[in-house]
Amino acid sequence: MESFPVINMEKLNGGERRATMETIKDACENWGFFELVNHGISHELLDTVERMTKEHYKICMEQRFKEMVASKALEGVQAEVTDIDWESTFFLRHLPVSNISEVPDLKDEYRKIMKEFAGKLEKLAEELLDLLCENLGLEKGYLKKAFYGSKGPNFGTKVSNYPPCPNPDLIKGLRAHTDAGGIILLFQDDKVSGLQLLKDGEWVDVPPMRHSIVINLGDQLEVITNGKYKSVLHRVIAQTDGNRMSLASFYNPGSDAVIYPAPALVKKEAAEKEQVYPKFVFDDYMKLYAGLKFQAKEPRFEAMKAVEANVSLGPIATA
Repeated sequence: MESFPVINMEKLNGGERRATMETIKDACENWGFFELVNHGISHELLDTVERMTKEHYKICMEQRFKEMVASKALEGVQAEVTDIDWESTFFLRHLPVSNISEVPDLKDEYRKIMKEFAGKLEKLAEELLDLLCENLGLEKGYLKKAFYGSKGPNFGTKVSNYPPCPNPDLIKGLRAHTDAGGIILLFQDDKVSGLQLLKDGEWVDVPPMRHSIVINLGDQLEVITNGKYKSVLHRVIAQTDGNRMSLASFYNPGSDAVIYPAPALVKKEAAEKEQVYPKFVFDDYMKLYAGLKFQAKEPRFEAMKAVEANVSLGPIATA
């Protein structure tokens, strides 16, 4: 099988730009995932984020996780567990309004560093969306505008730890799913692996790589590209030793953004036949996704088609 796509972003600034853009295009069409190096976020900042995230887990989260495991008797399970994940998580919201100052138990220094990290990731997400526009033949800024709604995008970070698991065959770190949103930027542990994606019917490891950012595409980009790019099933396999850190940042459409295939990507002469994806308000999709996250995405798209008749083109950003 081909090797997992790794993109050196520095090569976008020189003679290798065309080949690098082609690698990004192939990754979006055939993998739904790729890994970025030389992405412009300093190694020093990444090291600080990692150190402080691991410290916070040890001090504030580890004991709670052990109590949860004990309360649900997860250590002694004999059969596969399908309704819970072996993970310890909390969520930080950055846009449209940050909640970092309100999340309990975070040291002020950690709040400050996560705010800085989120700012860098937001900039990187918007840069990537424009690279996707370029490859798709869409005008620069099209995807950012499509995500904008009336208040701008939703952007947040799921901070996860996957502690050592005594029964990784019976409990997943995180069950298989596609991501509902737009573009996802993952800073993951470079020593403890576990993330896998489904490609050509086989589970493929996403290689841990120091100081890289892993990118994957969510359901909304599949809709906007009319299926040219796909969101891909992925999962986390729990490990018997080692605690895996994962910071997944989701750059998603605004809640009232209306999502639909870009007209330029739907063949004009056969628009009715070609447009296989629905038009919907992002928040409606998220309400549906909440109950169906670990099921196939196709029925979600079909369900949104059923309500499509009620959707008008919503607020279009003018700024």
